[in-house]
Amino acid sequence: MKVIPVIDVLNGIVVHGVRGKRSKYQPLQSNLCKSVKPLEVAKAFKALGFDELYIADLDAITCGNVNFKVFKRIAIETGLKLMVDAGISSLETAEKLFDSEVSRVVIGTETLQSKSFVCEAVKSLGSGCIIVSLDLKDGEVLVKSGFKGSKDPMCLLREFKEMGVSKVIVLDLARVGSSEGPDADFVKKVIEKIAIDVFVGGGVRDIKDLVELKELGVSGVLVATALHSGKISIANLKTAGLI
Repeated sequence: MKVIPVIDVLNGIVVHGVRGKRSKYQPLQSNLCKSVKPLEVAKAFKALGFDELYIADLDAITCGNVNFKVFKRIAIETGLKLMVDAGISSLETAEKLFDSEVSRVVIGTETLQSKSFVCEAVKSLGSGCIIVSLDLKDGEVLVKSGFKGSKDPMCLLREFKEMGVSKVIVLDLARVGSSEGPDADFVKKVIEKIAIDVFVGGGVRDIKDLVELKELGVSGVLVATALHSGKISIANLKTAGLI
């Protein structure tokens, strides 16, 4: 299981995401890095030994302004593999992300206009570089206004798998930055019912949560708050064999 640090970018700086309430996000305060510049925060994670980084481009998700130059600079200067959610809804934007040295593009249900786009993206770009994020809030799937079809989490995941999706993120926005712990019961259900690689984001508190998720069979975990606060240290991760 991989532990993947997270950067939330809003108005060009790294912010501290809490429960998906983006209008209230504040500039990052971290024990790992004093800067709020995305490149500097990425360099701090690289220096700690991480080789992959998840970036939520909130500028793109909220108003369509994708930080292509930021991604390219981070990838080139750090060598980190980038997994990016930029609220994409077109293959053209996905291609621009790959041109910006992004390794894997995230398609989040929150900004998904049509399920057919997922099928189109997998066929055109390959399942290996596309990850679908099941964006949840208080147990409900977040989808764009006008989205047609079932909004049941398990039904959607089954449909995505049938389209050729091989990796999904179960991202609980209500738990992001909350330190309440991940929804292990739901994650267990997904792993048992659907044979697909599962990444988990939202609420991870400490190394115990990571060990529990690893034992469930999770492929990767997205972590931000617990790393910046020091509740999860590199020493913890090394002892648990997670880095």
